[in-house]
Amino acid sequence: MVKAFIKKVLNKFRTEKKSKAHPAPSVQFTHAKPHSPKAAAPHYSPSKRAPAAHAPVAPAAPPTKQPSTQAAAADRSHRTTWDPASFQAEPVEGKTRFEDLKLPADLMHAIADLNFKYCTPIQAAVLPETLQGKDAYGRAQTGTGKTAAFLIAIFTHFLKKPAEGERRRGTPRALVLAPTRELCIQIQKDALALSKYLPFRTVAVYGGMDYEKQKRELLEDVDLVVATPGRLLDFKQQHVIHLSHVEILVIDEADRMLDMGFIPDVRNIVHSTPHKGQRQTLFFTATLTPEVIRLANQWTTNPITVEIAPEQVAVDTVNQIIYIVTIKDKFALLYNILMKENAQRVIVFANRRDVAERLCDYLHRYDINSALLSGAVAQQKRLRVLEDFKGGKIRVLVATDVAGRGIHVDSVSHVINYNLPIDPEDYVHRIGRTGRAGASGISVSFADEDDAQQLPAIEKYIGRPLPCIHPEDEWLNLPPPLHPEIRRERPSQPPHGRSGGSRGGGGPRRGGGGGGPRRGGPPRRR
Repeated sequence: MVKAFIKKVLNKFRTEKKSKAHPAPSVQFTHAKPHSPKAAAPHYSPSKRAPAAHAPVAPAAPPTKQPSTQAAAADRSHRTTWDPASFQAEPVEGKTRFEDLKLPADLMHAIADLNFKYCTPIQAAVLPETLQGKDAYGRAQTGTGKTAAFLIAIFTHFLKKPAEGERRRGTPRALVLAPTRELCIQIQKDALALSKYLPFRTVAVYGGMDYEKQKRELLEDVDLVVATPGRLLDFKQQHVIHLSHVEILVIDEADRMLDMGFIPDVRNIVHSTPHKGQRQTLFFTATLTPEVIRLANQWTTNPITVEIAPEQVAVDTVNQIIYIVTIKDKFALLYNILMKENAQRVIVFANRRDVAERLCDYLHRYDINSALLSGAVAQQKRLRVLEDFKGGKIRVLVATDVAGRGIHVDSVSHVINYNLPIDPEDYVHRIGRTGRAGASGISVSFADEDDAQQLPAIEKYIGRPLPCIHPEDEWLNLPPPLHPEIRRERPSQPPHGRSGGSRGGGGPRRGGGGGGPRRGGPPRRR
């Protein structure tokens, strides 16, 4: 017992000595008893925080919101020095360099990461004016660089004119309206890439996706919203988003929104933003019609006008080939183009959904990695297919116009028109999937007994003749398929690809789509 008593005294002595050597910090925490409703809350004074090495353990606090990836990246940018002189492009006559625009350094850093050196024609024409806050009206197809043009103007405005005071949550400073989900998603991705080193938050809202998830994102601080009109109106009516402080409004593909019947919704949204004299408005369209021009005049103030003609896009960057081929030989020609030219990233367009489905099935039978993108494919699957195509996991994307106009993928080597489109404008939009932003590409179109009649209208629209050639005989030889037929409710047949049906493709016409190949064999002769 004596030994135990001595041991206890020594332990107490060591504890008191240690306490004197390391005095308790001044931060005071009052711990409540577990589950005691009357217990006082822990008291903490940040101004009296002790050094971390000696800080006592605080009671568990509620989880705090983690900084967004964008905010973290922006924070890193301030700790990492980047020298604009490290990214300089050689002067080229007739071209505008991004460095010539005197953009903010953090924005230039992201542009350098993307290896954007020279402005595309629409960027060179629009940016010097929009960077000064002027309105713009631009006629340009997808693939011309217009998305980067308006995003660079938006982020430069944010940096040069920081928001003043507190903003209500769900109150964006800039709004971009787009007609389709796919285009919204692409614009958001481009915005995230360009704002990589900036402290701004971009949110995309569109139909077909989780409503509550998008609602939660809007209920936080947001700087830029990219939206389809219908879903945005839903959130506006629920008082989730507030448009009274929009400083920049972008209307993208206005002609497409007119075609899809969205203009009443767009008008409602525009009237919810500040008056056109108190905001900057950027208005883009692929085609000029009296109605589109009237809308541009209503919603802009003294805009600069830039037109990138469709023939400039179609002719300058895309090598266009028209093959004269019979209906029965179309699939054989497609197969040999894919095999002999070793095309690795290809989009094949069909006018009708049923043709696209059969075409995709038949490519699988020949062990060609392909996927379908049509209006009948669920939205989540469409997004997954696009991501796999961008990532190189899918070699051939078979698409209809409804889905295909939202495809924005770099380095597409070939666009193949299995059917020539009924609307000449769709021809330009299709081949615009390759040869994007000045890169070269190849467009191949099949002019069969039905589709050849579309050529004169296409030639008139693009302003130049399209020479037609016959394929070599060996390119019309089709080996037997490697895999058995995919069983469906009705037999799967190699697509003969008649052009009929509505724009974007629907089901087959009453009475069927016409002949086609025998089961498991080559297409029937007519």
